[in-house]
Formats: sequence, C-alpha cells, structure tokens
Amino acid sequence: MPKRVELLVIGAGPYAYSAAAFARDNGIDTHIIGHSMAFWREQMPADMFLRSGPDWHLDAGGNYTFKAFFEDRGMRPEDFDPIPIAIFIDYAEWFRQRTSLEVDERMVTDLTKPSGIFLANLDDGSTITAEKVIAVPGMCYFANLPHWHEDVPPTLRSHTSELVTFEDLAAARVAIVGGRQSAYEWAALLCDRRAEQVHVVHRHPIPEFAKVSWSFVDPYIDQTLAQRGWWRRLSAEEQQRIAGEFWRAGRFTLEPWLVPRLAAQVVTSHPHCAVIDVTPGDQDVRLQLSDQTTLIADHVIFACGYKADLSRIPYLRSVSHQVRTTDGFPDLTEGFETSLAGLYVIGFASTRDFGPFYGFTKGCPSSARIAVDELMRCAA
Repeated sequence: MPKRVELLVIGAGPYAYSAAAFARDNGIDTHIIGHSMAFWREQMPADMFLRSGPDWHLDAGGNYTFKAFFEDRGMRPEDFDPIPIAIFIDYAEWFRQRTSLEVDERMVTDLTKPSGIFLANLDDGSTITAEKVIAVPGMCYFANLPHWHEDVPPTLRSHTSELVTFEDLAAARVAIVGGRQSAYEWAALLCDRRAEQVHVVHRHPIPEFAKVSWSFVDPYIDQTLAQRGWWRRLSAEEQQRIAGEFWRAGRFTLEPWLVPRLAAQVVTSHPHCAVIDVTPGDQDVRLQLSDQTTLIADHVIFACGYKADLSRIPYLRSVSHQVRTTDGFPDLTEGFETSLAGLYVIGFASTRDFGPFYGFTKGCPSSARIAVDELMRCAA
C-alpha cells in the first residue's frame, strides 16, 4: 500500500521548510519531499553573499529564527555583513534539525488526483497519497532567457542559475546580459577568478551601488497577515507604487560591497544597450550591440532573472489542465490554493497574487502561516 499523509509538501527549500514545520506544529500529518536546499547548494555560487540580514528567517512560530541561530552558535551577526550564503544554508539545516523535519530526498515525477485524493509518483517507482499538497516549485524551472539565446552555441552560454563555478573562465572574455544584482555579482566573481574581460550589457542605466534597508517590506508583510487577500485588493496604482518601491531598493540599487571587486581594467558596463545580432564562431561568439559596439566573448552569461511559468514544472503536467493560470502564474485564492482543490502553491510562483516580497525568503514565515491557516480552515 502507498504511504498516505494529510499533507505532502513538494520541495525542500526555505519556503517548503517553513510550511512543513508550521503545518506539523499545528497537528497536520506532513511529509516533505525533495532534495534539501538543492537550489541554494547547487545553483548558487558557494562564495556569494546574501542581500538580506539576520532578521529574515524561516520560522512561522518565531522561535528558530536566524538571530536565534547566531546566538546558539555563539556568533555575532555584525561579524557577517554581508552574510555568506554558506551561513544561511547552515541556518536552514539548523532549523530543520531543531524542528525535527525529516526530508524525503526522493523526487516527485508526477502528481495526479484520480479520485478525490492526490497520488504522487516518485522517482524510485513508489507512490505517496495525500489529502492536500503544497507545491513549492524551485526557481531553476523559471530561468528567464532572451529570445535570441539559442543563437549562442550551448557550450558557450549559461544562465546564472547554471554557472556557479568560474575556474574554467579564468583568462576568458565574458559577456553578461542583464544589469541587476546577479549580473554585477557574477562580474565580481569572474574578477575574483581572473577573467580577462567582462562586459555587462543592459537596457537601463548603470544601477546605483548603495546600502539600502529592507525594513520597508515589514509593514506590507504585516498587512498581508492581518487582512486576507490584502495585495489583490489594492488598486493597480497602489500595487505599482509598492512594486516600484521594491524595485528601487531591490533592483535599481545594488550592494556597495560589490564595487571594490569590480576591477575597472576588467569590467566594462554597456548601459542603454541590447544585443541585436549574434554570430557564433568555432570557439567564441560575436555580439553586435544596439550602440554599434561589437563584443567577442568566449562565454555568454544570461543574468535575466526568472519568469513564472507553471507549465515548466514536470510533476504538475498531469494536472496542469485543472490549474488556471495568468501569464504563467497560478491563479490563487487568499490562502494560496489553486483552482485544483487541495493544491496550494507558495514561493516565487505566488508573487502575482501576493506581492513581490514572496519571491524572497522574507515571505517564508507569513506564507506558511497563511497556507496552514487555510488548510485548517478547510478541514474545520
């Protein structure tokens, strides 16, 4: 007989950890499945830094916070500014241990709902049945690429989520398409590995490099918790205003600790530019820019961010016709439920209905509270 649970959480990153721990704390029989912190461990450079501080954490109960981790380890947060990604991964594992989460490291290959209950097929041939499912699709599924990316030979191109080691690009000529934090941080990492040239190409002006406070997000998260459906009830103008505030801090302003690492003799920015033509060679590629500049690159990195598209999630293909979407995002209720009853989606794919904050770890505790409250509301 297949294993049967009340709640199956598909995914094993920060949002999944938060939701699974809070669900179990509220008496819900919960099973979490996926590779633990896989995106963070395997698709982010080991020596990158976080933009957030120790106030962003995973615990919807408020006990096993990032600050509590620092205290438990006898470390001072001020000694880790910016915070290395390895410290956050250690915190996530500490949180998992403190909350006694046991992660099933198998992968779900297919999800169906044949007779009022979900059936998850796993990569080892076994199955799990669940009354409810919280899906937390990893960011790796949503890598955004320009329409011309296939003009670059596969061996000469990478999205930032694919390129996390840089040793092979020592002495290389690299073009980075994009101009936000990841673009300039990858440029800095390439400088650290002694790349010969790094050209950063983007349509907008060169961003400002300055310290920003993320505290402006706090009242918006509080409002989301206090009022069901708060974000969707805002006018389009108010949503745009808040999103603009978020973009000014999170996208148009980059971290100042990058500046000393962006070697002037290596890194050249090409603002207000786009790639208009690509000519591949045997070992390199020629990029023609809109300002008539020509670049020769040994490798092209796409730092173009992520775009939600639920159709890219392999394990949801069998139920995709039952899940309504808008612009690739699932249409969610005020409690993160999709149009397929019992299937919930949290994390980046929820940002259209809950606001841009839910693409960052800041949204982990509140999304867990909202989703679990909804599960309990439906069960009552």
